[in-house]
Amino acid sequence: MQTVLIVDDDPHIRDVLDFALQQGGFSVRQAENGLEALESIATAMPHLVILDIMMPELDGTEVCRRLRQQGGTAAQLPLLFLTSRDDEIDRVLGLELGGDDYITKPFSPRELLARVKAVLRRTEAAPHTPSDSAEPPAAPATEPSPKEDLILSHGKLTLHLGRFEAFWEQNLIDLTATEFGMLRTLMQRPGFVFSRDQLMDGAYDAQHYVSDRTIDSHVRRVRAKFAALGGSPIETVHSLGYKLSPCL
Repeated sequence: MQTVLIVDDDPHIRDVLDFALQQGGFSVRQAENGLEALESIATAMPHLVILDIMMPELDGTEVCRRLRQQGGTAAQLPLLFLTSRDDEIDRVLGLELGGDDYITKPFSPRELLARVKAVLRRTEAAPHTPSDSAEPPAAPATEPSPKEDLILSHGKLTLHLGRFEAFWEQNLIDLTATEFGMLRTLMQRPGFVFSRDQLMDGAYDAQHYVSDRTIDSHVRRVRAKFAALGGSPIETVHSLGYKLSPCL
């Protein structure tokens, strides 16, 4: 059973989320502030975190920032932000910092479950397997499957699909599941121009919930991560969408 950590200072909101998620077949843990959330994650890694932005002690954006800066499993942990309906700047900031999606309050249980399941579908290829123990799981004593050996390569950019790793030359780049999925989609058809809907349909599994602003935020984050190493893997095609940069 997959585990979701709910982080919100409002106990009523936590209980509503808890009930909806359990009805959807998830195991649930709760934290009432950002510091408690980080401690809970360090003790036992969940599969996904629902994270309120406005909280005492440590707000949601700072929790996101710290997790993404840790690298490794914490950097890949799926995050779904809770925001107020009118706080567009909070939603955009959350996505820029590394959030995978957001849901606005008030929300419907059906939309909540759809978003949670869509984010989790995008992370199925990740090597991370959370458990109730802080100890890392033992490596399986079996031969790797063909999928684990599958590699996509284009110029200086390489994706190891089974290992969920991206490299620019020899440099490992920490990507979220959505960012990795976007690059995978582009690399499967080099030179093809993807519309925003086509690109996120391959990487997001929730096309009807995705706005242009969300897609553009993910693209900017990918570009920023590669720019630090002199890379630019995604090219904008004006009025059409995005394609894999030919200058890799």
